[in-house]
Amino acid sequence: MTQSALGAFADQLLSGKIEVVDLSAVLGPNTPLLKLPPELAVDTPKIEVHKISEYDDKGPFWAWNWLKVGEHSGTHFDAPIHWITGRDFPDGATDTIAPKNFVAPVNVIDCSKEVAENHDFLLTVDHIKAWEAEHGAIQAGEWVVLRSDWYKRNGSEADFLNADETGPHSPGPTPEAISYLIDKGVIGWGSETIGTDAGQAGGMEPPFPAHNLMHKANRYGLASLANLDRLPAKGAILIAAPLKIEHGTGSPCRVLALVSKG
Repeated sequence: MTQSALGAFADQLLSGKIEVVDLSAVLGPNTPLLKLPPELAVDTPKIEVHKISEYDDKGPFWAWNWLKVGEHSGTHFDAPIHWITGRDFPDGATDTIAPKNFVAPVNVIDCSKEVAENHDFLLTVDHIKAWEAEHGAIQAGEWVVLRSDWYKRNGSEADFLNADETGPHSPGPTPEAISYLIDKGVIGWGSETIGTDAGQAGGMEPPFPAHNLMHKANRYGLASLANLDRLPAKGAILIAAPLKIEHGTGSPCRVLALVSKG
């Protein structure tokens, strides 16, 4: 992009012709968190926000807090080293990923109607190919995200996790769909659910394919996204920058999208 092109982009941004859409949920003590199987007995601790001072005798001119939060809490970025299949990539941690990889075009596959009818909906290769036939091919270096409108359940942890005696029930991709996207060269996969996999993905082969296969290919994940219904199927730019945590496996982040209003 030339300097004049950057100037034109800046003008459109300032004039409101490019809209900045927030794709993140609020992060706080009531944020729904993933529940692991009881036999593992190690869950992400609840998010805590502790006041240090608030214009008082501990700090008369300033307010600030300290936080207790897991890397994979709320709207968050999954780095390759989050999963055993991606543990050996030297550029697979939040502090070693190339910054250019945090900004990329995004493809939004809308399956909200299917998910409303079936909470265990699985995105297949056929679904993706049908979407491409309508909207255009998914290109290397782009994000693919599943719009399910699941984010609208985020106000209640029970509704968001949607678990019963057989486990959680939420939409996600099949292993074949993830493999297809990796072969297309996508940079990552995102979901509005609490994790990047379907609720019942533990029983797939391989288990949790969005994690297992994406991170094996040194690609990324985004979970607990919001407001994907405000994006076009194609044409938006996604910005997802995790905190630069030393050897971080992931990070809560403020995910944004740039959308043309022209």
